[in-house]
Formats: sequence, C-alpha cells, structure tokens
Amino acid sequence: MSGIYIHIPFCKQACHYCDFHFSTSLKKKDQLVFALAKELQLRKDEFKDTTIETIYFGGGTPSVLSTNELQYLIDSVYLNYKVTDHPEITLEANPDDLIINNIDALSISEVQSLYKTKFEELKKTGINRLSIGVQSFHEKDLKLMNRAHNAIEAKRCLETATQYFDNISLDLIYGIPNSTNQEWLENIQTALSFGIPHISSYALTVEPKTALASFIKKGIIDNVDDDLAHDQFHILIDQLNQAGFEHYELSNFAKKGYYSKNNSAYWLGKSYLGIGPSAHSFNGKQRAWNVKNNTIYIKKINQDQLPLEIEILTKNDKYNEFIMTGLRTIWGVSLTEVKKQFGESFLEYLLQQANQYINNQMLCIVDNRLKTTQKGKFLSDGIASDLFKLR
Repeated sequence: MSGIYIHIPFCKQACHYCDFHFSTSLKKKDQLVFALAKELQLRKDEFKDTTIETIYFGGGTPSVLSTNELQYLIDSVYLNYKVTDHPEITLEANPDDLIINNIDALSISEVQSLYKTKFEELKKTGINRLSIGVQSFHEKDLKLMNRAHNAIEAKRCLETATQYFDNISLDLIYGIPNSTNQEWLENIQTALSFGIPHISSYALTVEPKTALASFIKKGIIDNVDDDLAHDQFHILIDQLNQAGFEHYELSNFAKKGYYSKNNSAYWLGKSYLGIGPSAHSFNGKQRAWNVKNNTIYIKKINQDQLPLEIEILTKNDKYNEFIMTGLRTIWGVSLTEVKKQFGESFLEYLLQQANQYINNQMLCIVDNRLKTTQKGKFLSDGIASDLFKLR
C-alpha cells in the first residue's frame, strides 16, 4: 500500500529554526488549494494499481486551512484514488489554530460549545490523527524559536484535543540553547501528563539561511550544544521507556498500536506521492520533487503541467537509502534483504564498513539484522553515512 503527502506551504509566522518551504502570506491560499486538488487529479495514474493507506497533511502549517478546505482535498483523494477502508489521515497542527482565542468574555458553556464544534468538524472530514507542534512548554523556548503559540495555549489545546481524538502525536524539540536538563525533564513529564500515545522529538539544528543561523552568527543567541542535545536525547529515551513507549524510529516514540503508519511507510521503503510545492515523491525506482515556489507551482498546474524534477535512482542510491532508513528504525537493516536486493558484494561491503562500529558497540547484529545499540542511536545518521557506497 502507498501514501499521499499533501504539503500546505503557509504559516502565520516564521519559526526561527525552520527551513521548510512556506509563506507567511495567505493571499494565494485559495488558488493553491485548488491547484493541490488538480495535481491530485493530474497524477492519479501514477497510483492507479495501488491502494492508498495514509493521507498526511504536512507543511508549513496545514491547520491554517479551514475544515471545508481540508474536506475538499480529502474528497479529491477519494475521487481520484483507491483508498483503503480505514486510512490513517493525519493533520499537522499548531496549538493556536486548534484552540479558541479571546475567550475571557465567554461563559464556560459557550467556550465548551466552540471547542466541541471545532474538533467535531475536524473529525467529520475523516481526519483521525493529529500531530501537534508544541515544541516546548517553556515560554522562553517558544520565544527563542518564534513560535506562534504560548505555553498556556499549548496545554489548553492538548486538554481539549484529547477529549475528541485518541490518536495524537506531540512534537518536542531538545538541545535548545540555554535550556537545562531539568527543564527538558519537565517538558517530557508535562507531555506525558496528557496521556498522548505518540511523541516525535528532534534536536534543534541550525540550518543555513534561517533566522536562527543569523542570530547565532551575530551572537544574539548562543550556538547549539551537541553535548547538551546528546544528554537530553538519552533523558528522553529513559523517560519514555519508563512510560511504556517504544522507540521505533530515531525521533519517534509510541505506545503499542500507535506507530505512525505514514512515517513507517517512508522508513520501510514504500511508495508515496507528494502533492504541493516542494513535496517529494518516491516509487522505489525514482524520486521526484515539485518546485519550491507557490506562484510557479500554481501557474504550471493550471496549465496542466507538473512542475517537478525527477531523479532516477542508481543501485548505490537505493542501497544508501535502505541503510539510512533502516538504521534509524527499531527494525534495523535486514542483511538477508541487502543480499537479496543488492547482491553479495554489497553485503560484504556493508559488513566490512560496519565492523568498526560493531567493535566499539555502536552497532550490533541481532536475528541477522544490523541495528544501532543504545550507545549508537544518537549518531545513527552519521554511522549510516559511513556505510554508504559512493561508487
């Protein structure tokens, strides 16, 4: 089965660390929503022989769309593709888009009615999973990152969302400059207090051409500390293990039965279709990506043209992808599959390159699968790059 990713390139404001494609102007939102629906129609033959298991609204901030716009796009998927009976439909959302602001003048019953209407409307669209970008429950962290919500809104959002949705993921960022391990522990404990069954957590990284990179260069914000990030990563693992979460991918933790089907498909090498500006697609043989420009994207789609570039993957590309995604997951890299898909020479190369990491206990082989150990998890991407075949 396959999945469809729909990129919504709009945000209320720019987070200082973000280098994803987005616009803070919503002027072209209506045009873009129609273009997304049209791209779904234009590309339906690519998945004519497969069943869609997941629909994922990412961004940007998909929660800036109205429920009518989300319903229109979901209906467009059903109109053009064969969809499984119970697909996972995920909406990435920011807390400030899911809660009702300016409620001081309202009665408790009025507030409850507004919340009920908002979340029930989302459920009626078919969305059954929320991925909420909290990032931190500490005000100073949110201000440093230039998030659109505050800590109170984050908690209010989760209090309400858990009343209407069972399948919720929460994003947290660690390694924030001038944060302490105690503050990070408080973030984790606060997240757990809401009974959330899935947590995605990422180290704060400094991407080129972001506001964060500029502030660090100018000395306005301290640089990220790799040792701090390493310590907080292991605090995260310990706390979530104790809370019954399974660490099924480098940045993802879930209670049993709550693995993200959409993201798991990426890591297991399944095909997916990326719709919208900057969205990537993969079919096992080639990778494609749309132009990172809303105006050009809309214009091309309206002319019945697909604004994308295609890369045909070489055997080495496929092998490298297999290693990278496998090492990030609980399943590891199947040595049997390496030999089956790529041949004996690739398997010999992999084992030779992995030997140093096995000796220093950062990798291990269990049930004929190459996996990272607890010691090696934090460095899994770097380890994977050393296992790549470059020629």
